[in-house]
Amino acid sequence: MASLIPISKTQFLFNKPHLKSSSPCLETFFQSSLVSKRLSFQFKVPFFDRMPLKAATVVSATTAEKPKKRYPGEAKGFVEEMRFVAMKLHTREQAKEGEKEVKEKEEEAVRKWEPTIDGYLKFLVDSKLVYDTLEGIVEKAVFPFYAEFRNTGLERSEKLAKDLEWFKEKGYTIPEPSSPGVTYSQILQELSEKDPQAFICHFYNIYFAHSAGGRMIGRKVAEQLLEKKELEFYKWDGDLSQLLQNVRDKLNKVAESWTREEKNHCLEETEKSFKHSGEILRLIL
Repeated sequence: MASLIPISKTQFLFNKPHLKSSSPCLETFFQSSLVSKRLSFQFKVPFFDRMPLKAATVVSATTAEKPKKRYPGEAKGFVEEMRFVAMKLHTREQAKEGEKEVKEKEEEAVRKWEPTIDGYLKFLVDSKLVYDTLEGIVEKAVFPFYAEFRNTGLERSEKLAKDLEWFKEKGYTIPEPSSPGVTYSQILQELSEKDPQAFICHFYNIYFAHSAGGRMIGRKVAEQLLEKKELEFYKWDGDLSQLLQNVRDKLNKVAESWTREEKNHCLEETEKSFKHSGEILRLIL
């Protein structure tokens, strides 16, 4: 409890020699007691200004930021996130990171394939329709950032046109596009106009898959059916690794402006991309 003796009166007592205690110890105790009580009186904080400890703890807990969730590959850029998701959809026979069980013929290792010329021509024709669609979309650029993906060096339409012409000169009949290619072309067109994040997922997976597993398929078909002739479809002008890196950089740059929800939506489209590409690939067998 704070002292009720005014400060001026305590000073008066100390200044009167005849009132001082004859005992130095008692005098020291008396002075210390008064100073201690005087300080308590001066600095005591009103009850209503003090926050209860429990309430302070609650405020601290609610204002603390939660650790940000990190997605696989995120530290290296969004393309690495797409690659991570795509690799999980491969089988172990297709890629060491694969987790999918083999259910379809085209999901087996390429060395087990038994391609046919007729089936391969259907595959090339449908593939050309898909690449025609992709190249037309980025040229039209309904969304301005599509224009970033013009003339990347990964384009395949012109190469495929040359290959189909070569087959025609060899006496083969070039078929019309079939249902898998027509359907996928329509889907890509619709996505490009209404859902740019989903479209970019397909764009990435089509071009990058062809530069990897697609080349393995080309070598297999060349060995079995074409006397090891390498088609233009599997050739690129310039250093392929650099061309791919240039596109990675552009994709990462575009995705920097996306929200986390938009990025996740893009990743969720990966399985659909594999489904439609797989239906076209199945034409070979």
